[in-house]
Amino acid sequence: MNSRSGQPSRLEAVTLGLVATGAVSIAIASIVGAIGAGIEIFGSPVAVNLPVHDSPMSSMADAAGVSSAEYTESVVSVENLDAGARWLLFAEAALPALATVIVCGALWWLGLSLIKQKSFRRSMASVLGTAAVALVAAGMIGPLLGGLARAEVVEQLSMGADTSQFWEFLVSADLAPIGWGIALALVATAFEVGQRLQRETEGLV
Repeated sequence: MNSRSGQPSRLEAVTLGLVATGAVSIAIASIVGAIGAGIEIFGSPVAVNLPVHDSPMSSMADAAGVSSAEYTESVVSVENLDAGARWLLFAEAALPALATVIVCGALWWLGLSLIKQKSFRRSMASVLGTAAVALVAAGMIGPLLGGLARAEVVEQLSMGADTSQFWEFLVSADLAPIGWGIALALVATAFEVGQRLQRETEGLV
């Protein structure tokens, strides 16, 4: 509950502070993870997860209760991978990390605003809207770039090996970030409406 002065209670302030601190910690961890992925991708050899098809798992053929089993992915370590494929793989890893940093920054700003009782400040809708766009972009563009990168890897491998079991181009997208981005966009819209109502109320006073 808020105190009589309109300021958040001590418990609310501590909770909001922990949320803001957690958001900063998650953002830092995402940056560190992206840097680690970059080091691995731009090193040599590069381990690439390539989706496969028509690859039966013979060891499970006679297992009781198993009607069929097959491999869906193969980890291939590639020497002298093209720079274009490396950058695409890095972008696939970096975009979700960037979106996480932006969302965590928005949560930190929201927590700080709530502590100061200024939740409907003008920048809040823009901050939340930017975070929503980042989530949707990462959810849509990241998997596409990853699919393009793996297609380039398969093309490079086809020059010296049989790559018929690899998918030439396959995109596997997680729709959860897109859904969260849309939800966050609705929250940003609610803050925009709240700002307008606050301005109208202040005008009446």
